[in-house]
Amino acid sequence: MAKILLNKENLFYNFGVISKQAGSVEKVAVVLKDNAYGHGLLEIATLANEFGIKKAVVKSIDEALVIEKLFDDILILAQKDIHTYSHAFHIAVNSLDVIETLPENIKVHIKVDTGMHRNGVSPKEIEEAFLGLYRRNIQVTGVFTHHKCADELTTDFYWQKAVFSRVKEDVKRICEKLLLPLPAFHSCNSAALFRTSNFDEDFARVGIATYGYLDNAGIFKFPKLKPVMSLWASRLASRVLKKGQSVGYGGTYTASEDMSVSTYDVGYGDGFLRLNEKNKYTTPKGFNVLGKVSMDNLVLNTQEEEVCIFDDVHALAEIHDTITYEITTTLNPNIKKEII
Repeated sequence: MAKILLNKENLFYNFGVISKQAGSVEKVAVVLKDNAYGHGLLEIATLANEFGIKKAVVKSIDEALVIEKLFDDILILAQKDIHTYSHAFHIAVNSLDVIETLPENIKVHIKVDTGMHRNGVSPKEIEEAFLGLYRRNIQVTGVFTHHKCADELTTDFYWQKAVFSRVKEDVKRICEKLLLPLPAFHSCNSAALFRTSNFDEDFARVGIATYGYLDNAGIFKFPKLKPVMSLWASRLASRVLKKGQSVGYGGTYTASEDMSVSTYDVGYGDGFLRLNEKNKYTTPKGFNVLGKVSMDNLVLNTQEEEVCIFDDVHALAEIHDTITYEITTTLNPNIKKEII
């Protein structure tokens, strides 16, 4: 049976590197949205709790309910209909019009659009947002933004930091006027954290670095992290492929000599995407994926009972012309997970 192995030692190593950069483990919020980037929501949340992390970030209340007892504070990024609530939940306010739909007496973080132009109120709307929430007895516990180019060599990163610095000053003024406590400020994702010297915000939202990846890390000389996930497959059947015979849909691979091949129980239905035949993929142990990946299986030139399909997705991300995030989050959440 196909399975995902989660390396606890590697995860804790990454948490250690991240905590050092942030200044302390208290300044780390682990991002667990979309099934912890495919790694398993409850599994990673449980390990993060064991490491001592007290803050988490998820997409929905349903995700938050799964991990509610493991964290003191859980920021929910994309929930408009609040069907249940907890003292640990903080709802992201992504626009002014959502304020009137929120129930009273909840806690929120206001998202400010500092240049990504995706979600968030504009810097000019921040006071209006505070006043609208104040009238509804909603407590503002955070103000945050998101960087659009933290992992790219552009000036946008510094420009957004400057905009958010002005937002912070405006928020301090507003809170003083309304006699409100200052909210937590946070802007850094994984790449932004590692591009920031002397990190001084209340916490960083760390996603992909948790799982061992920092795209474009070489440009900025980011620290080396360790991938947490490996994907394993079990043998279904073996045969001798004769010279001249082809295998799989379309017969795109033809044997140049007699060879032993086997099918394994991982395919694109499990989230291991079809290879485009222009780039060949080789497993960590040196086995080649032969022909097209099927929905439920693929073919390798081995007869081993169990094979590691990947333990680092950089090569697959390059083959598919995408980012590491997409390779891991695409995996079927029903694949069995084991912590090693």
